[in-house]
Amino acid sequence: MPYFSSLTDKEWEIIKPLLPQKKQTRPPKWTKRQILNGIFYQLKNGCNWCDLPKDLPPYSTVFWHYKQWREAGVIELLDDNFAW
Repeated sequence: MPYFSSLTDKEWEIIKPLLPQKKQTRPPKWTKRQILNGIFYQLKNGCNWCDLPKDLPPYSTVFWHYKQWREAGVIELLDDNFAW
């Protein structure tokens, strides 16, 4: 069930190469696209992290990635390069 804040396929193809690539020790449970959709949902709606819809990744996972990507400058890079 996509939300208004969810990435389109075209947007995802543009954003995907901008995200940090780390060697995976095990397959991730959630895709980076799903995590970004959670981040964008929270930022667009201004809800508490713990109020993310249940069909998105758990808020702890989404928030952890948000903090990591914010500290690495990824969130700022996305904000600077895209007219949301």
